[in-house]
Amino acid sequence: MVSRRLPVRPNLNQLKNQAKELLRAIRNEDPGALAELTEYHSGVIAPAHATLADAQHVLARSYEASSWPRLVQACRLIDAIWRDDADAVRELVLKHPHLLHEHATIRDSHWGPPMTYAANLGRDRIITMLHDLGATDLQSAAGRAALQGQIATARMLHGMMGAPRPPRGAVMGPAETLNARGLAFLLLEVGAEMCDHQGDWRAPIAMILQTYSRNPEGKHQCLELIAQRTGYSRIEARRRMRSAFVPQGPLWPPSERTPTSASRKPFPGACAPQRDSG
Repeated sequence: MVSRRLPVRPNLNQLKNQAKELLRAIRNEDPGALAELTEYHSGVIAPAHATLADAQHVLARSYEASSWPRLVQACRLIDAIWRDDADAVRELVLKHPHLLHEHATIRDSHWGPPMTYAANLGRDRIITMLHDLGATDLQSAAGRAALQGQIATARMLHGMMGAPRPPRGAVMGPAETLNARGLAFLLLEVGAEMCDHQGDWRAPIAMILQTYSRNPEGKHQCLELIAQRTGYSRIEARRRMRSAFVPQGPLWPPSERTPTSASRKPFPGACAPQRDSG
């Protein structure tokens, strides 16, 4: 069965055209379209009698929206955030309070609810307004701001939370996107630990070296930052990075692979081991 996911910035006109195409397919008794009609429409409708409203409802349900109007709300909310139109966002949220806490793109998404979504783009006025209206996703918003290199926004959100130390694993986001500015903010400014959420100090290094992101300059900057953070020379830091684990994939030709040594000591500033409190 077709299950759709909205892009980060959906286009309402494209969705309207998609609904019209689906209606034509239903009336032409296309097997896939008929299967969607059966799956997502609560009523029993003869294909020849299907209306545009029926096709819109089916399309919305395939995006996991409760209705076509809910899908339209998502598009308008996201568009207003991109345009930095705080008044339009406020009007939508006040009229439809559920929008404040639901994912902006409806289905679970790393871009999160509206405040977190706005943090990805550095929309500080919208963030402040949504927080005043009762948005509670400060932690995820701060993490996404750091991941995207929106440092002023991340700093603002960090202050709104009372300037706590970031949770373990906070560095994994900018490590994945090779965002050196976000990584520097977390490590050097707010005291994040250099490890994943399980306390593994090798994980962010592995992520930087092997991430899907195609950003050689960002990779270089992140590695230089870690070298600076550890206090080792650049050459020694990179040697330790490479010998800390057995890398996988084409990034590492056989001549460069080094067996893992259990005697390796982690970098300074890496996560301290957890003690068993029991």
